[in-house]
Amino acid sequence: MSSNPVAETVASLMPRAKAELTELVAFKSVADFDQYPRSESEGAANWIADALRSEGFQDVALLDTPDGTQSVYGYLPGPEGAKTVLLYAHYDVQPPLDEAAWTTPPFELVERDGRWYGRGSADCKGGVVMHLLALRALKANGGVPVHVKVIAEGSEEQGTGGLERYAEEHPELLTADTIVIGDAGNFRAGLPTVTATLRGMTLVRVQVDTLEGNLHSGQFGGAAPDALAALIRVLDSLRAKDGSTTVDGLAGEAAWDGLQYEEQAFREDAKVLDGVELIGSGTVADRVWARPAVTVLGIDCPPVVGATPSVQAGARALISLRVPPGVDAVEATKLLEAHIEAHTPWGARVSTERIGQGQAFRADTSSPAYASMAEAMAVAYPGQKMQSAGMGGSIPLCNTLASLYPETEILLIGLSEPKAQIHAVNESVSPDELERLSVAEALFLRNYAAS
Repeated sequence: MSSNPVAETVASLMPRAKAELTELVAFKSVADFDQYPRSESEGAANWIADALRSEGFQDVALLDTPDGTQSVYGYLPGPEGAKTVLLYAHYDVQPPLDEAAWTTPPFELVERDGRWYGRGSADCKGGVVMHLLALRALKANGGVPVHVKVIAEGSEEQGTGGLERYAEEHPELLTADTIVIGDAGNFRAGLPTVTATLRGMTLVRVQVDTLEGNLHSGQFGGAAPDALAALIRVLDSLRAKDGSTTVDGLAGEAAWDGLQYEEQAFREDAKVLDGVELIGSGTVADRVWARPAVTVLGIDCPPVVGATPSVQAGARALISLRVPPGVDAVEATKLLEAHIEAHTPWGARVSTERIGQGQAFRADTSSPAYASMAEAMAVAYPGQKMQSAGMGGSIPLCNTLASLYPETEILLIGLSEPKAQIHAVNESVSPDELERLSVAEALFLRNYAAS
C-alpha cells in the first residue's frame, strides 16, 4: 500500500488484528440457542464490549433485545461540534453446516493460501475488527475527528429482528449523521465497492398434514394422501420450468441497470458444477439483485438412513423469499402464503408460520458521504475507482434505520467478496481486503469530518 501514514499504521496493526479475529472466531456465537449455548454468544458480546472500553468508548452496554439476544453499544466522543458516525457490524454467525466438510475446524482461525479461514471471519466478525483498526489508525494519526457510535448486533443471521425492534423502541440511541454498515463486500477482491441495494426477505415455515399417523405404504399407498408428496408439489410450484421464482401475484421481470455480473464469473464464484445450468432468465445481475428469489432452506421428513416403508402423515419446510427494492416484504409474505395455500393438493391441511421478515433497501449514492468514501477508496485501492453494486442478501436493519432516520446517509461496505464464501463451508477473509478497507474507513471518517 502507499506511504500514507494511516495505511502504514493499519499495516503495523495487522498481526494484532489477526490475533483478535482468532479470539472472536473461537466463540460459537450462533444465535440459535437450540443448537449452540447462549454462553458462546454472550462471550463474543463481552469480548466486543471489553474491546470498546479499551479504546476509550463510553456508555458501553450489552443491550437486551426483544428476541432474547444482546447487541453491544458504545460511544466515543469526538471534537465539539463534530458529526456523528454510527459503525455497524454483527457478531453472530451462521452455523458451520457440515463440520466434517471444513478443511480446518470452523471455529479456529487458520491461515491458508493467503486467506484466514473460519466461520464469521468475513461475515461479520471481520467487520468488527475492521472498525477497530480504522479507529486505532486515526487515534495514532491525529485523533478521531468525529463522534463515533458502534453497534454490534447479536442475531442478524437469524432474521429475528431483535435490534430492529430495540432501535424502534429507543430511536435516540442510534441517531447519526452517517451510518457505515460493515456487513457487505466488494464485488471482487481488490475492486472497491459500495453496495447500493439489498433485497428484503421473509422466512416462512410450512406444515402439511394429511393423516392421523404414518401408514404402511404397501397396505395404504396409492390411495392414502402422502403429506411429503403434497409438500413437494407445493415447493415445486414456486419455480417455473427454467427455475425462475413464481409466486402468484409477485412481479419478477425487473432489470438491473448498473454494474453487471458476467455469467462465467458467477459460475466460478458459485462453484456451479460443469454441465449444470444456471436458473432463471435475464442477466445474472437481474436475477440476484433485482428480482425475487425463493429458496427451500430445509425440509423435515424422514432421512434416507433408517426410513421405513410408510406413507407420511406430516411434513414441513422452511422457505426463504428474497425481494428487491420496491417490493414490500409484508405484501410479498402475504402473496407467498396465499400461493402455498392455493397450490396445496388433495385438500391437505396446510399452515404457515412467519419466522422472520425484513424490508429491502436502496441507498442514495449521490450523497456527500459517498463522495467522501469514493475519495477514501481511491487512496486505499490505488488506481481503482469506487463501484456501486447490488447485493442479493438482506440486512433488515438497514431499512429500519432508513425509516427511523430519513436524513441519515447509509453506506454499505465490508469483507464479503465472492471468495469469502460466506454462509458456506470454509468461509474465509482476505487479510489484504481487511487492511485496505480499514484504511478506507479511516480515511472516510477523516474526509467526512471535513466535508
